Amino acid sequence: MFSEISKFFKTEYPLNEHGLEELFSLFKVENYEKGSLILKADTKQKKLRFLNKGVIREYYSNQEKEININFYVKPQFISDLLSFTQNFNTRKNQECLTDVQVLSIERHLFFDLLEEYECGKSIVESSFKKILKQTEISDFNRTTKTPDELYKDLCLYKPEWLQLIPQYHIASYINITPETLSRIRKRSS
Repeated sequence: MFSEISKFFKTEYPLNEHGLEELFSLFKVENYEKGSLILKADTKQKKLRFLNKGVIREYYSNQEKEININFYVKPQFISDLLSFTQNFNTRKNQECLTDVQVLSIERHLFFDLLEEYECGKSIVESSFKKILKQTEISDFNRTTKTPDELYKDLCLYKPEWLQLIPQYHIASYINITPETLSRIRKRSS
């Protein structure tokens, strides 16, 4: 049950063994069906969530359309960390594209544990730095690259997305129509 999150912490944020055991004892298993919303805009992220199994899309939405901004296909933290750490309302939505299993811990339990162990603040700071870097790269690429270049980047760096995510969601991520994506795919073959 905790093998993926254990690998994640041991490689990304080494904690002492006792700290890991205590942390894992506080996580709860949550199962969601395909199509479930696990995060809704204008709500607070009250739990730190780790994707154990499944595929999740993250998107912004208004009355007119939805814009995909990320997909989670590998075991990793999926919470909106800004909302979670700062107790702000999120602007993001997250939907399960498959049946999903998530490990979650309540916000107050997580921060209580971080206070107990010295490495806690470095985990949050390190997470923010990684997220800021990824967001900066993603925003830059999606603003400056053509749809053909973005598709080639997905082929190189995120081939699992092209295998696991429906094409109309990939098209939304690239900010093109599904028909345009189909033409790009044909040219790239």
